[in-house]
Amino acid sequence: MKCERIYLYEDRQDVYLDTYVRDTSPEYPTNKRPAMLIFPGGGYGFCSDREAEPIANQYLAAGLNCFVLRYSIGENASRRMPEFSQPLLDASLAMAIIRKNAEEWNIDTDKIAIIGFSAGGHLAGSLATMWNDEAIWNELDIPAESNKPNAAILAYPVLTFGKRTHGGTRDNLLGKYCDDEALVKKYSLENNVSKDTPPTFIMHTAEDGSVPVVNSLNFATSLSQNEIPFELHVFPFGGHGMSTGTKEVCHVENKHAARWVELSVKWLKQTFDM
Repeated sequence: MKCERIYLYEDRQDVYLDTYVRDTSPEYPTNKRPAMLIFPGGGYGFCSDREAEPIANQYLAAGLNCFVLRYSIGENASRRMPEFSQPLLDASLAMAIIRKNAEEWNIDTDKIAIIGFSAGGHLAGSLATMWNDEAIWNELDIPAESNKPNAAILAYPVLTFGKRTHGGTRDNLLGKYCDDEALVKKYSLENNVSKDTPPTFIMHTAEDGSVPVVNSLNFATSLSQNEIPFELHVFPFGGHGMSTGTKEVCHVENKHAARWVELSVKWLKQTFDM
């Protein structure tokens, strides 16, 4: 397996991509694999370890090459506001890097998915709904559409910056502009779903006390209204930030809600015809 750390910017050590790329072999039916770009959660204040490598291990086992992005957080998250979301620039650049190296890493460029948790879900949702902003391509000097995700998985995501949001996520991303109504609307992602949004899998729990489930319900409604294929699972029990829901990463195991990983793999295999 090829595991390396790629720094996205020459002058920064805090934004990097960790790769988990399987070796090739003449014994395999094919060496071209789908890929998964992972955005851990953390309220745009940190990047959770529990939603990084443990998640990569799950999708590696399902046959995908995986990548974990440690994106801009804290003051660096809001450093380009109101012009740009710096984490969205990071995510776009990471996706472009994966596509640029697809031949070396044996990746099928039409089968690159993203997954995000909590605030990482906001970042994944941002990329899913805003990847086609030409200003991003021009700012990063990347080929048009090279940042396009082919599928998105959102786990207990922050998706709205309206009344039923996670305040820390909103405030860390928008910074001093957190009361700007136009920006609040722009980064309330249910407003951005379009025909260019990829197929989406969403999981949440009904009793999530940090990110209300209405975030996922409203986004799913927008997907439906725009005729975007989606699958939505709302589990009755479970707090916020369960990751895989297993003892490996959780103090309290949630066997029922932990099924979301298996369900997402089945959905992804159907979506990508794996």
